[in-house]
Amino acid sequence: MEMQNFSHLPNTEADRRKMLEKIGVGSLEELLNNAVPSEIQFAGKLPIPDGLSDVDVQKLLEKLASMNAGSGMKDFIGGGAYDMYVPAAVDEISGRPEFYTAYTPYQPEVSQGTLTAIFEFQSMICGLTGMDVANASMYDGASATAEAAILAIHKTGRKRILYSQGLNPLYLEVVRTYLHGFDAELVPVPIKDGITDVDALKKLADENTACFILQNPNFFGIVEDGTQFDEIIHSSGGLYVVVVADPTSLGILRPPGEYNADVVAGEGQQFGNYLYFGGPYLGFFAAKKEFVRSMPGRIIGATKDVDGRRGFVMVFQTREQHIRRARATSNICTNQQLCALRATVYLALLGAQGFYAISKLLFNRAHYLADKLTEIDGVELLFDAPFFREFAIKLPRKADEIIDELSQVGILAGLNVGKLIPSMDDVLLVAVSDKYGKNDMDEFVVAMRNAL
Repeated sequence: MEMQNFSHLPNTEADRRKMLEKIGVGSLEELLNNAVPSEIQFAGKLPIPDGLSDVDVQKLLEKLASMNAGSGMKDFIGGGAYDMYVPAAVDEISGRPEFYTAYTPYQPEVSQGTLTAIFEFQSMICGLTGMDVANASMYDGASATAEAAILAIHKTGRKRILYSQGLNPLYLEVVRTYLHGFDAELVPVPIKDGITDVDALKKLADENTACFILQNPNFFGIVEDGTQFDEIIHSSGGLYVVVVADPTSLGILRPPGEYNADVVAGEGQQFGNYLYFGGPYLGFFAAKKEFVRSMPGRIIGATKDVDGRRGFVMVFQTREQHIRRARATSNICTNQQLCALRATVYLALLGAQGFYAISKLLFNRAHYLADKLTEIDGVELLFDAPFFREFAIKLPRKADEIIDELSQVGILAGLNVGKLIPSMDDVLLVAVSDKYGKNDMDEFVVAMRNAL
């Protein structure tokens, strides 16, 4: 074996000879022959091409990437995952080795950088949601929602979960999976004209109800009036859980804490994270202070060291590997720290005014695009209700046909709602982005008109 092929190894030929002499063998081949039977050794040379220069590697990777059907397409798909612009500073800072390769900060004396970043993330989530406390992050918005339902079961001793039919169907499936074994009952609260039916909730909420789950804005992009549900669910003794699958809405909408939510669960992917072919994503979980000891995951807190200097430590970790299993609130094993770091950098770069500006931009673009699309014959809004940055339109043809046709001209037209709700196969859920401006939206409208 020619060791010069391994130019990345720091040992010199003299170093290798000394090590081989020390263990009593004359060559690396002799060492391997002593350890690996000859009949299972590979004879010959692996069909691996010669190495390339950095420039040639980049060209090759760009060529391979261009073969991706979605490369360069304009993405108007929403439904919980959004193609948002990621500032270069997010990649630069999150890619630093002290963050990129860091593991769980069990030793605070050598983990202050990571612990500080988590503490800042928690603080930002509390600020956005209006809640008292947030954890270090969850796997994604769907699992955070499921953990909120489990918290409600534990706190109330009840097993009846009410949920608005405006909840993302994919989130609902994850909730159903998490609750397997709890003998819990999932009860839908219908929507009326795109908005959760308050009268239906009044009839369904009773002394057996653990919680009511409201997504706001809901799956169809509609903005709900969260103040309508507080008294109803709390008067029955249940908890009020609000899911924020699109937290950019919190730049202009009232935070759940202001309408007395007990728990807020959500998805933070659009904060400095790419679509990543579906993951990893970033769930967040916030609650009133009274529920802090029932929250899943870990919480970082501020403290002082023996010299009185401010520092950060892990103050709660109610995980079954770390405490008595019977007292564990969840079996979540980690937090999405690298994704959470990216979100923290993104939000810090924007600041309060920048975040408001992004939210307002998305709101304005969504309403511009909706107005233009509904000028096309046969296209109409599914619901006549206020929306934030995405909206559902009813088409004169099946949505999957339109999606296929527009993909041929470089446009991902939206989410085929029929894939999740079979009765709505002519409904397209469209989301806007800060990446695609007026010209891109006008191009989308022309393509839609031509397809119809």
